[in-house]
Amino acid sequence: MKITIAKNGPYAVTGAVPLATQTIGANAAGDSVAWTQGESFAVGESYALCRCGKSSNKPFCDGSHAKVGFDGAELASREPFAAAAKAFDGPVLVLKDVEPLCAHARFCDRDGGVWRNVAQTRSAADRGAFERQVGQCPSGRIVAWDIAAGAAIEPELPASIVIVEDPQENISGPIWVRGGIEIVGSDGTAYEVRNRVTLCRCGQSKIKPFCDGTHHTIGFKA
Repeated sequence: MKITIAKNGPYAVTGAVPLATQTIGANAAGDSVAWTQGESFAVGESYALCRCGKSSNKPFCDGSHAKVGFDGAELASREPFAAAAKAFDGPVLVLKDVEPLCAHARFCDRDGGVWRNVAQTRSAADRGAFERQVGQCPSGRIVAWDIAAGAAIEPELPASIVIVEDPQENISGPIWVRGGIEIVGSDGTAYEVRNRVTLCRCGQSKIKPFCDGTHHTIGFKA
Protein backbone atom coordinates (compact mmCIF):
# COMPACT_ATOMS: atom_id res chain seq x y z
CA MET A 1 0.00 0.00 0.00
CA LYS A 2 1.35 3.40 -0.97
CA ILE A 3 0.34 7.02 -1.52
CA THR A 4 2.39 8.91 -4.09
CA ILE A 5 1.97 12.65 -4.33
CA ALA A 6 1.77 14.04 -7.87
CA LYS A 7 3.49 17.39 -8.38
CA ASN A 8 0.70 19.99 -8.15
CA GLY A 9 -1.72 17.10 -8.53
CA PRO A 10 -3.58 14.45 -6.56
CA TYR A 11 -2.69 11.73 -4.10
CA ALA A 12 -2.19 8.57 -6.18
CA VAL A 13 -3.18 5.62 -4.01
CA THR A 14 -2.06 2.08 -4.90
CA GLY A 15 -2.45 -1.28 -3.24
CA ALA A 16 -6.24 -1.44 -2.93
CA VAL A 17 -6.26 0.70 0.24
CA PRO A 18 -9.73 0.68 1.88
CA LEU A 19 -11.43 4.11 1.78
CA ALA A 20 -14.30 5.32 3.96
CA THR A 21 -15.67 8.39 5.71
CA GLN A 22 -15.76 8.92 9.45
CA THR A 23 -17.31 11.75 11.40
CA ILE A 24 -16.13 13.39 14.59
CA GLY A 25 -18.81 12.68 17.20
CA ALA A 26 -19.41 15.23 19.96
CA ASN A 27 -21.21 15.16 23.30
CA ALA A 28 -23.81 17.65 24.53
CA ALA A 29 -21.05 20.03 25.60
CA GLY A 30 -19.57 20.01 22.10
CA ASP A 31 -16.47 18.02 23.07
CA SER A 32 -15.08 15.55 20.53
CA VAL A 33 -15.60 12.11 22.06
CA ALA A 34 -15.75 9.42 19.37
CA TRP A 35 -15.25 8.49 15.75
CA THR A 36 -18.38 7.37 13.89
CA GLN A 37 -18.05 5.11 10.85
CA GLY A 38 -19.66 6.40 7.67
CA GLU A 39 -19.81 5.46 4.00
CA SER A 40 -17.33 3.00 2.53
CA PHE A 41 -16.23 3.66 -1.04
CA ALA A 42 -15.86 0.99 -3.69
CA VAL A 43 -12.26 1.34 -4.84
CA GLY A 44 -9.96 -0.70 -7.03
CA GLU A 45 -6.26 -1.41 -6.94
CA SER A 46 -5.53 2.28 -7.52
CA TYR A 47 -7.35 5.59 -7.29
CA ALA A 48 -6.59 9.31 -7.04
CA LEU A 49 -7.75 11.58 -4.23
CA CYS A 50 -8.28 15.32 -4.62
CA ARG A 51 -5.55 17.48 -3.10
CA CYS A 52 -6.52 20.92 -4.42
CA GLY A 53 -9.96 21.06 -2.80
CA LYS A 54 -11.69 21.96 -6.07
CA SER A 55 -12.80 18.60 -7.47
CA SER A 56 -16.50 18.21 -8.26
CA ASN A 57 -16.16 14.51 -7.47
CA LYS A 58 -14.64 14.67 -3.97
CA PRO A 59 -12.95 12.84 -2.43
CA PHE A 60 -11.69 11.74 -5.85
CA CYS A 61 -9.66 13.84 -8.27
CA ASP A 62 -11.40 15.08 -11.43
CA GLY A 63 -8.49 17.05 -12.89
CA SER A 64 -9.51 20.40 -11.37
CA HIS A 65 -5.97 20.95 -10.09
CA ALA A 66 -4.81 21.61 -13.66
CA LYS A 67 -7.70 23.97 -14.42
CA VAL A 68 -7.17 26.12 -11.31
CA GLY A 69 -3.36 26.11 -11.45
CA PHE A 70 -3.02 24.43 -8.07
CA ASP A 71 0.26 25.03 -6.28
CA GLY A 72 0.89 21.86 -4.34
CA ALA A 73 4.40 22.68 -3.18
CA GLU A 74 5.33 20.39 -0.29
CA LEU A 75 6.58 22.60 2.53
CA ALA A 76 6.35 20.14 5.42
CA SER A 77 9.43 19.56 7.53
CA ARG A 78 11.23 16.29 6.96
CA GLU A 79 12.42 16.24 10.57
CA PRO A 80 11.39 12.99 12.29
CA PHE A 81 8.52 13.29 14.76
CA ALA A 82 10.66 12.29 17.74
CA ALA A 83 13.20 15.02 17.01
CA ALA A 84 10.59 17.73 16.43
CA ALA A 85 8.32 16.91 19.38
CA LYS A 86 8.02 18.93 22.56
CA ALA A 87 7.76 16.74 25.67
CA PHE A 88 5.28 17.12 28.53
CA ASP A 89 6.31 14.89 31.42
CA GLY A 90 4.01 12.82 33.60
CA PRO A 91 4.75 10.25 36.33
CA VAL A 92 4.77 7.20 34.03
CA LEU A 93 4.00 8.65 30.60
CA VAL A 94 5.30 11.50 28.48
CA LEU A 95 3.15 13.42 26.02
CA LYS A 96 5.03 14.24 22.82
CA ASP A 97 3.58 17.04 20.72
CA VAL A 98 4.37 18.54 17.31
CA GLU A 99 1.92 21.44 17.25
CA PRO A 100 2.15 22.38 13.53
CA LEU A 101 0.54 19.02 12.68
CA CYS A 102 -2.73 19.93 14.45
CA ALA A 103 -5.74 18.92 12.33
CA HIS A 104 -8.25 20.58 14.66
CA ALA A 105 -10.12 17.41 15.61
CA ARG A 106 -10.21 18.64 19.24
CA PHE A 107 -10.13 15.28 21.04
CA CYS A 108 -7.10 16.59 22.90
CA ASP A 109 -9.12 19.38 24.57
CA ARG A 110 -11.58 17.09 26.39
CA ASP A 111 -11.50 16.72 30.19
CA GLY A 112 -9.16 19.62 30.71
CA GLY A 113 -6.75 18.75 27.91
CA VAL A 114 -4.08 16.11 27.41
CA TRP A 115 -1.33 18.53 28.43
CA ARG A 116 -2.83 18.66 31.92
CA ASN A 117 -4.01 15.05 32.00
CA VAL A 118 -0.54 13.58 31.41
CA ALA A 119 0.35 14.59 34.97
CA GLN A 120 -2.52 12.43 36.27
CA THR A 121 -1.60 9.08 34.76
CA ARG A 122 -0.33 7.21 37.81
CA SER A 123 -3.43 5.02 38.26
CA ALA A 124 -4.34 2.37 35.69
CA ALA A 125 -7.72 4.00 35.06
CA ASP A 126 -6.28 7.47 34.47
CA ARG A 127 -3.51 6.07 32.32
CA GLY A 128 -5.96 4.13 30.17
CA ALA A 129 -8.21 7.16 29.70
CA PHE A 130 -5.23 9.29 28.73
CA GLU A 131 -3.91 6.75 26.22
CA ARG A 132 -7.33 6.46 24.58
CA GLN A 133 -7.72 10.24 24.38
CA VAL A 134 -4.31 10.75 22.81
CA GLY A 135 -4.92 7.87 20.40
CA GLN A 136 -8.08 9.54 19.07
CA CYS A 137 -6.00 12.33 17.51
CA PRO A 138 -6.02 11.57 13.77
CA SER A 139 -2.95 13.57 12.80
CA GLY A 140 -0.50 12.00 15.21
CA ARG A 141 0.34 15.48 16.46
CA ILE A 142 0.30 14.01 19.96
CA VAL A 143 1.75 10.67 21.03
CA ALA A 144 1.81 9.00 24.44
CA TRP A 145 5.22 7.63 25.38
CA ASP A 146 5.79 4.91 27.99
CA ILE A 147 8.77 5.94 30.12
CA ALA A 148 9.51 2.45 31.49
CA ALA A 149 9.25 0.72 28.13
CA GLY A 150 10.91 3.53 26.20
CA ALA A 151 8.31 3.22 23.46
CA ALA A 152 5.37 5.02 21.91
CA ILE A 153 1.85 3.86 22.71
CA GLU A 154 -0.18 3.74 19.52
CA PRO A 155 -3.75 2.59 18.87
CA GLU A 156 -4.22 -0.42 16.63
CA LEU A 157 -5.44 1.01 13.33
CA PRO A 158 -6.08 -0.92 10.12
CA ALA A 159 -4.14 0.17 7.05
CA SER A 160 -6.77 2.40 5.49
CA ILE A 161 -7.70 5.93 4.45
CA VAL A 162 -10.49 7.90 6.11
CA ILE A 163 -12.18 11.02 4.78
CA VAL A 164 -12.92 13.11 7.86
CA GLU A 165 -16.16 15.04 8.30
CA ASP A 166 -16.77 17.41 11.21
CA PRO A 167 -20.50 18.12 11.63
CA GLN A 168 -19.99 19.83 14.99
CA GLU A 169 -18.06 22.59 13.21
CA ASN A 170 -20.04 22.21 9.96
CA ILE A 171 -16.87 21.63 7.97
CA SER A 172 -15.05 18.87 6.13
CA GLY A 173 -11.77 17.69 7.59
CA PRO A 174 -8.57 16.19 6.19
CA ILE A 175 -7.60 12.82 4.75
CA TRP A 176 -6.68 10.52 7.63
CA VAL A 177 -4.03 7.96 6.68
CA ARG A 178 -3.89 5.07 9.14
CA GLY A 179 -1.86 2.00 9.88
CA GLY A 180 1.58 2.96 8.60
CA ILE A 181 0.92 3.45 4.89
CA GLU A 182 3.96 4.80 3.03
CA ILE A 183 3.64 8.34 1.63
CA VAL A 184 6.06 9.35 -1.11
CA GLY A 185 6.59 12.98 -2.04
CA SER A 186 6.53 14.35 -5.57
CA ASP A 187 10.34 14.35 -5.52
CA GLY A 188 10.36 10.59 -4.96
CA THR A 189 11.43 10.79 -1.32
CA ALA A 190 9.33 8.96 1.26
CA TYR A 191 8.09 10.73 4.37
CA GLU A 192 8.52 9.17 7.79
CA VAL A 193 6.11 6.22 8.05
CA ARG A 194 3.71 6.74 10.96
CA ASN A 195 0.61 5.07 12.34
CA ARG A 196 -1.46 8.26 12.12
CA VAL A 197 -1.12 11.23 9.78
CA THR A 198 -3.56 13.66 8.16
CA LEU A 199 -3.14 14.96 4.62
CA CYS A 200 -4.51 18.30 3.43
CA ARG A 201 -7.55 18.12 1.16
CA CYS A 202 -8.65 21.77 1.21
CA GLY A 203 -5.56 22.72 -0.81
CA GLN A 204 -4.47 25.54 1.49
CA SER A 205 -2.34 24.03 4.24
CA LYS A 206 0.96 25.80 4.85
CA ILE A 207 2.69 22.47 5.51
CA LYS A 208 1.53 20.40 2.53
CA PRO A 209 1.12 17.54 2.11
CA PHE A 210 0.04 17.45 5.75
CA CYS A 211 -2.96 19.17 7.30
CA ASP A 212 -2.37 22.20 9.52
CA GLY A 213 -6.01 22.90 10.38
CA THR A 214 -6.55 25.50 7.63
CA HIS A 215 -9.75 23.73 6.55
CA HIS A 216 -11.26 24.93 9.84
CA THR A 217 -10.10 28.50 9.33
CA ILE A 218 -11.56 28.75 5.84
CA GLY A 219 -14.70 26.72 6.53
CA PHE A 220 -13.91 24.08 3.93
CA LYS A 221 -16.92 22.05 2.82
CA ALA A 222 -16.69 19.04 0.54
